[in-house]
Amino acid sequence: MQPSAGEQESITMPELRTPVLVVGAGPAGCVLALELAHHGVPSMVVERTSRPPRHPELNLVSGRGMELLRRLGLAERLRAVGIDPDSPPSVVWSRAIDQPPVLVTPVPSANELRRRYARDTNGSAPVEPYVLLSGSDLATRLREVVRDHQLIDLREGWTFTDLRLEPGRTVATVVDGSARTRHLIEAEYLAGCDGAQSTVRRCLGVPLEDAITPAHHCTVYFRSESLAHPFPAPSTIIADGMALTRRGGSDLWIGHLPLDRGDTAVTDPVALLQRRLGISVEISQIEGVTQWDEALGIARNYQRGTAYLVGQSAHRFHPPSDTVDTCLGDAVDLGWKLAAALRRWGGPGLLGSYEGERRQRAVLEREMLSRSLEARYRFGRLVASGASRDDLADVLRDEPPQMDPAGIAPSGEYATSSVVWRDNPAPPVATTRPGARLPAVRLTGGRQLFDLLGPQFTLLDLTERQDGRCLVEVARRRKIPMTHLSLTDAALRADWQSRLLLVRPDQHVAWRANEPPSDWDGVLDVVTGHRPQDHVNT
Repeated sequence: MQPSAGEQESITMPELRTPVLVVGAGPAGCVLALELAHHGVPSMVVERTSRPPRHPELNLVSGRGMELLRRLGLAERLRAVGIDPDSPPSVVWSRAIDQPPVLVTPVPSANELRRRYARDTNGSAPVEPYVLLSGSDLATRLREVVRDHQLIDLREGWTFTDLRLEPGRTVATVVDGSARTRHLIEAEYLAGCDGAQSTVRRCLGVPLEDAITPAHHCTVYFRSESLAHPFPAPSTIIADGMALTRRGGSDLWIGHLPLDRGDTAVTDPVALLQRRLGISVEISQIEGVTQWDEALGIARNYQRGTAYLVGQSAHRFHPPSDTVDTCLGDAVDLGWKLAAALRRWGGPGLLGSYEGERRQRAVLEREMLSRSLEARYRFGRLVASGASRDDLADVLRDEPPQMDPAGIAPSGEYATSSVVWRDNPAPPVATTRPGARLPAVRLTGGRQLFDLLGPQFTLLDLTERQDGRCLVEVARRRKIPMTHLSLTDAALRADWQSRLLLVRPDQHVAWRANEPPSDWDGVLDVVTGHRPQDHVNT
């Protein structure tokens, strides 16, 4: 006699085991699993959907985001499905959708920025320009790589339902939808990468701390050939509280629309669009509707026991397409630190630094998003007050840009991190200060410095006698993986006064000095999280 569907759902299979269980195969979950594999650590990824979701909205992966993905061999895969690199996007500010623009803010195309970056001599520009691609293409390409990787066990159609924190491990309950079986998965570490409505976050009892009073919005994906748009795609029109974006080479539009208090459920998106646009537009098809609250929430904690929150599970920003970089940064940061813990060379402070580094980054990202949103609200208020076109344009020119193609700013540094050796006093060259991204210089002969870095720590040695070699040997005796990279580039030696730089796997500087320190073991203790820095002796 065959068991019923309900009986089959109650069947619990023998417990599975994995070093790291990743919940969610979105961009954050896929990159986390690939970062672990980059360091030789196997993982299991459970994802409730059997195929990537359809997200036609354009996602910005900035130059800095592409640098991180380049380390994993992903940059060209994603660029192959991005929009035309010769198409320059723009932001169009207008009083209304049918009125002339107040101001058009162009963004250089990816290929134009590539040419500019090639002329950069101090390493402040990214190695790669940005890419714009649809959320579905981003998710599909990343999941393809994860599915084919021998160190990653991807279980699609498996839904995470609960977890139990125990000393030194997390036990998760997961349901296989196709076989209707329940599995217990024991993991040394669990990473919740399951999005803004995170089940992992709910199970951990971690609240979100909102920055603003939630405002109700919806995103409508629709097709219209009659909607006039004189600017080349991809462009974003900001008008009357809305943001409208048209995908290049198609009639697909994405509209982010504010909802009135009475609009608790969008039952007629066509009528909503007609009302918000204020003009008669023929809408041929509605591709999808998503309702969301704009509250800019950040999880109070990123860690409980051996479970961690990553990406949108840790910070709920909308639209998520604007904050892909933050999710990628979370995944890379936690990935190499989990690998260090599992390989037993990372101390407890190294994993503990994940929350400090990445939550601070999320707070800074939230502030920038708040300023961007306030610029839109202020523009709307000024339009309603009858401000002239010239006055509106003057105000907009003083506002921060709505798009950051480089993704490199001081806010991305980890200067206060507990696993960065702080200078005191700091050498005069600020670009290589501990916590900062290493300058991405192009060496004599055209080689990219970033492409020469090892997968773990790298000691850059600009000394005449390769003084760093003995430091690397000490690290290796302590089982700390470290690459010794001796550089004889004359221009680099002239620009950088520090002759020795220790670079982390995420391309951030962990320590620098002009000569071997008197307490190298002490430096290693700090940067690997075995103890905090209690003195300065470089």
